[in-house]
Amino acid sequence: MHITTIDWLIIGVYFLISLSIGLIMSKRAGKGMNDFFLSGRKLPWYIAGTSMVATTFAADTPLAVTELVSEHGIAGNWLWWNMLFGGMLTVFFFAKLWRRAGIITDAEFVNIRYSGKPSRFLRGFRAIYIGIFMNTIVIAWVNLAMVKIFSVMFPNLTIFGHSAFHFFGIEFSSQLVAVAGLMLFTTFYSALSGLWGVSLTDSFQFIIAMTGSIILAVFAVRNVDVGGIQGLKEKLPEWSFDFFPKIGNAGKETGGIGASGILKMSVTAFIAYLGVQWWSSWYPGAEPGGGGYIAQRMMSAKNEKHSVLATLWFQIAHYALRPWPWIIAAFAALILYPDVSDKGATYVMLIRDLLPSGLLGLLLAAFLAAYMSTVASQTVWGTSYIVNDFYKPFINTKATEIQYVKISRITTFILMFFAIIITTQFDRISDAWKFVLTMSGGIGLVLLLRWFWWRINAWSEISAMIAPYIIYPVLRYGFKLDVLKGDFELSLIIIVIWSTTVWLTVTFLTKPEKEEKLRSFYKTIHPGGIGWRKISVEMPEVRGDTGYGRLFFNWFAGSLMVMFALFGIGKIIFAEYYSGFIFIGISILTGILISYNLSKNELSNS
Repeated sequence: MHITTIDWLIIGVYFLISLSIGLIMSKRAGKGMNDFFLSGRKLPWYIAGTSMVATTFAADTPLAVTELVSEHGIAGNWLWWNMLFGGMLTVFFFAKLWRRAGIITDAEFVNIRYSGKPSRFLRGFRAIYIGIFMNTIVIAWVNLAMVKIFSVMFPNLTIFGHSAFHFFGIEFSSQLVAVAGLMLFTTFYSALSGLWGVSLTDSFQFIIAMTGSIILAVFAVRNVDVGGIQGLKEKLPEWSFDFFPKIGNAGKETGGIGASGILKMSVTAFIAYLGVQWWSSWYPGAEPGGGGYIAQRMMSAKNEKHSVLATLWFQIAHYALRPWPWIIAAFAALILYPDVSDKGATYVMLIRDLLPSGLLGLLLAAFLAAYMSTVASQTVWGTSYIVNDFYKPFINTKATEIQYVKISRITTFILMFFAIIITTQFDRISDAWKFVLTMSGGIGLVLLLRWFWWRINAWSEISAMIAPYIIYPVLRYGFKLDVLKGDFELSLIIIVIWSTTVWLTVTFLTKPEKEEKLRSFYKTIHPGGIGWRKISVEMPEVRGDTGYGRLFFNWFAGSLMVMFALFGIGKIIFAEYYSGFIFIGISILTGILISYNLSKNELSNS
């Protein structure tokens, strides 16, 4: 690999455009918290939705997909494709409600839905637990992926003549120092411009990242040693191209993989992934009912219609459009680097070994774009929790909007510092998502029902968050179930059953929220439905939402639309044109039905 002047020029232009957007939008973002964190609630659907997609397109994403494909073929992606079903619930049931709520963060939802000391505690706890603890772990994960990329691309990197640095007894490799510099640059423009600049930069970065991914896939599959799509089919096992996992007796000792290597889900795993995980557990970017930076984008949209369309575009782009360039490149990497143990690194090796001058710089810029879009969103989102849901209500309630923006900008740099420190403490966190999903098992149903059932109270949510931590030690040390060593699926199911039992019991043993708070919430959100009948009959002047049958149809049709688009694109790529175009046709038909139903729904345009 030899990086030429034209490559550095391309990378430099990319940085210049990203910084320019931040500088241009800084004045608009500085007006107040509403502008800094929510773009003044004026984002069009295509910007808000693309920003969601760009944030979930982190530097580690193509590496993780490469690992899944190398172990399980295409079917391995069902370990994250299953989250589509929860995402579609967010589109049709929750996007309009988030926009309607008139709040800045999803943690602030606690303030409009619950009352009293439990509500106050819950809001502050979520701000610290998710805004700092969980957020910095996510950023650390993305940092580690970027360190791996730099280690492959620049294995002999030195900074000021040193390959490593030591601060406060902690070793920082030169690659990590380079990532820290990149993070500092990202934090600088995101602190300047808030969500205005982050969203616009995200859109630019997503175009760069997707273009780079497609170019790499084309170069990889056309390599003489790969031999095109036909070469992939001839040189890789037939099971690699199966779109669905096999259901069978997959044993713990084989990690769920049959003798041929195909992903073989046990009945327990099938239930966990496709029947439980997508609605029961909290996970960044895939929270049941929406949350985190997804809720932030929904609340920043122009109106309810734009909020729904933004989230729908996110699901289509995230699940149907993005995966195939990564999957094709992963297949090519299996052929070109069969003996490399770190399969995720082989994706970066393709860039290093196959691309000519100019395109090499573009692909490096693409990885930088994927990394920076995620870090920028995570810092702005995490800062919104810390300032809006902890500093403002608990520390300084009388500051001006300008002062809160200044604190927000300072906080983004503090978050960056903590994330870099946490990055040094991990060698391998590839199983972190399993732990997070398990330890949040059961909270998902509360996050869904709190919008549609008046009886949910603050104690419901608090008990659902705490319950997994009570039973986990029993499962781990009493029954020897190890989440990270083959028992994830069974542990998740048990914890979800336990947590659901706990929070339902607590809900009925504690007092409901004050009727004044419930009336205020219903007047603002007016969700309608049978779960609010007790309140709605007392407020005939408030017109609640209707048409839930149509919404359930849209959810089902939307899931089919994205899946058939995903499979149709894949079939066409593999030259199975007849079935591919049938799948695409079904996808288009379901899209037309959804469009018709959405026109019948009453979505606010203000």
